[in-house]
Amino acid sequence: MKHINHIFFDLDHTLWDFETNSDIAFETIFKKHNVGLNLQKFLNYYRGINQNYWRLYRNEKITKEELRVGRLRDTFVKIKYQFDNELIDNLSIDYIEVLPNNNQLFEGAHEILAHLYLKYKLHIITNGFNEVQYKKLENSGLSKYFDKIITSEDAGVKKPNPIIFNYALDIADATSKESIMIGDNWEADVMGAINNGIDAIYFNYKKQPVSENIKSVNQLLEIKQYL
Repeated sequence: MKHINHIFFDLDHTLWDFETNSDIAFETIFKKHNVGLNLQKFLNYYRGINQNYWRLYRNEKITKEELRVGRLRDTFVKIKYQFDNELIDNLSIDYIEVLPNNNQLFEGAHEILAHLYLKYKLHIITNGFNEVQYKKLENSGLSKYFDKIITSEDAGVKKPNPIIFNYALDIADATSKESIMIGDNWEADVMGAINNGIDAIYFNYKKQPVSENIKSVNQLLEIKQYL
């Protein structure tokens, strides 16, 4: 792929192991606030609820604040845990504070970035919150690889909206033809990029069935077969 000069990466669930780091964050804040429930039971329900809230947020159906408190409130209701609004507020604030302190990465993250960094301009496009994403990149040691960090809050829209991809290309001084997007989310990363004329590699770590005409990898180091 000699025509590629710019690589845009998603962050959460692609380089930064969101589920593992999130689990650790909840363990920490539950202890702080004396939340007496089984952590694994909470997480079993929370993960699906959180994904649904992010889907709504991505599609501009809810606000950032509705996401932050709604996912906690709905999970507590689901598992019949007694709570008040003050607890929800405190947990939602502390979760955002604690989350970027844990920085487990997907296997091969540093190795593949160090490899690609020598040949390409690397950038991030993320739907995550500004106050968290920059801390994740810095604390995990990933920031050194990236030229431009494009967030949905700066762009004003979220992936897969074409506006954020055009915004990213402008910020990176890149064209769609010389760029490729790598991410785990089929709708936001892969189809969002392809629909905007940008090639894509699907980080398919969950090994979902995928069409043969889509570039797909199960591990980050497999990206070397394309780039």
